[in-house]
Amino acid sequence: MNISRRDLFKFAGLSAAAAAVSGCSTKAFDPLPAKAAAPASVMLGKHQVVVIGGGFGGLTVAKELKKIDPKFDVAIIEKNDSFMSCPFSNCNLGGIQGVNLGTLTHDYSQAVEANGYGMLTAVVTGIDRVNKIVYTSKGSVVYDILVLAPGIDYNYKGQFPTWDAAKIAKAKRLTPAALVPGGEHIALDRMVKNMEDGDVVITVPAGKYRCPPAPFERASMIANYMKKEGIKGKVIILNETAEVAKGAAFKETWKDLYAGVVEHMDNCKIVDVDFAKKEITYVQTVFASKDDTEGVKTTKTQKYGIFNFIPHNMSNPVIEMSGVATTADGFKKVKMATSAEKPVSFQTATDTSVYAVGDVVGHKIPPSGQSAIWSGKECAKEIAHVLHGKSYSVASALPYKSANVCYSMVNGNPEEAIMVNHEFMVDGPVIGSKGSVPKGDTVNDKFRSTGLGKATHDWYKGAMRDLFS
Repeated sequence: MNISRRDLFKFAGLSAAAAAVSGCSTKAFDPLPAKAAAPASVMLGKHQVVVIGGGFGGLTVAKELKKIDPKFDVAIIEKNDSFMSCPFSNCNLGGIQGVNLGTLTHDYSQAVEANGYGMLTAVVTGIDRVNKIVYTSKGSVVYDILVLAPGIDYNYKGQFPTWDAAKIAKAKRLTPAALVPGGEHIALDRMVKNMEDGDVVITVPAGKYRCPPAPFERASMIANYMKKEGIKGKVIILNETAEVAKGAAFKETWKDLYAGVVEHMDNCKIVDVDFAKKEITYVQTVFASKDDTEGVKTTKTQKYGIFNFIPHNMSNPVIEMSGVATTADGFKKVKMATSAEKPVSFQTATDTSVYAVGDVVGHKIPPSGQSAIWSGKECAKEIAHVLHGKSYSVASALPYKSANVCYSMVNGNPEEAIMVNHEFMVDGPVIGSKGSVPKGDTVNDKFRSTGLGKATHDWYKGAMRDLFS
């Protein structure tokens, strides 16, 4: 039997999907009999620091605390039994050589053994800040200090109030957003690798959402895959606003490499989706000038072959569960503590025993993997000083150049990427940021370059070493 390259991708995807459900260590927690859930009365132990969330931020906090003082008793509670990286995942969709679902997936037990913290695979079901207890599907855990690093969730209900639970479930199943690690990445990978001729539609939500360049990198990478495989169709970006992260760099790439394939459309608000007909209804607003606040609204429909439906983002429900103060917007960012002694902090404004890192923080920093690593290290310093009876201000580390360096792969042959570089600084009561998008190829005056393509691979390898070794 002859097997084509596209068939090989399909087999590789199945193998990686199987690898993504591997087991994970629960070191430092008492073992429980196997069952669906345990009553909250089952006490699993007490720890100095409990971290909710085993993503970039949570893993960094735990590792750095153990590095600062191996005697610290640190444990992570994470609902998934293996790690899957959202950063770098678009390279898999783009068919970049040597990148697959297995490249993105890591075994938590490796990090546990290397760094000496504990990990419990369980779902958080409640938080009692008065008694300092986290309730989970496997029992309760007591803490001295709690770190909230649960990441994001999707706010379908806020965006589409008339949709019932069944329609939201269908949206998640048939049009995966793939901004949260796990099965939706596997589903989108399967759709792309099995795709025939037709259009791919990607939505860009309004408000704060995880990794602002992600939808535009994804459009570039899927266009690269279609080009490589000879698949006919367009990649249509329905952007709810007119904002494009790394805009000049992405638009240059689309013009040079994917003219007539990548189509970006501003100010397109999704109204409804007919999943049976594979049809999107949206309203596009065209503004006559910068002073035009009303614009002309036109209702349109768009057919799709594949729909990467990225809805409005919000903080993971664990944040609301904790009862800490949040912003009034739909995302519900955690309000951070501030004082004359601590002008900026990762401590919450509500509770001196509760800290937050990653996508949920109320600082004005990009919601990226690199930002989560940087903030995780600073948060660990804060907590370590508290546990040692000393004081520390994050402001002492600021300004910090290249605190967030974010790469986006945009071409596969040759492998080329673009980048943004953020400096973090004190901005009133929070951490602010200032970004710049440099030209990677100064000789040809282009944003993209092969050097940045290599740097993208190097960044990912370095980040994984940071988290798992």
